[in-house]
Amino acid sequence: MVKYAIAKQLAGKRVITTDGEELGRVVDLYVNDLTGKLESVLLEPNPDSTLALKAKKEGGGMVTIAYSSVLDVKDVMVVDRRNLG
Repeated sequence: MVKYAIAKQLAGKRVITTDGEELGRVVDLYVNDLTGKLESVLLEPNPDSTLALKAKKEGGGMVTIAYSSVLDVKDVMVVDRRNLG
């Protein structure tokens, strides 16, 4: 299933898991230069989220999650906890 959203609208959006844990907020998106497809989402982690604190860290304490784990984007971005690896 393809998930469509305007990139500008994703900045600052809350990211939560399917079980309701807030991972953080969207800071940036990584796009494949050749295909134009979104590959991952850069998050500012929620300091209260143990899952976000265990996730792959980037420079500056940011967290990267694969875009394939995103299930839906509306008022919040919902990600599948099982696919966060």
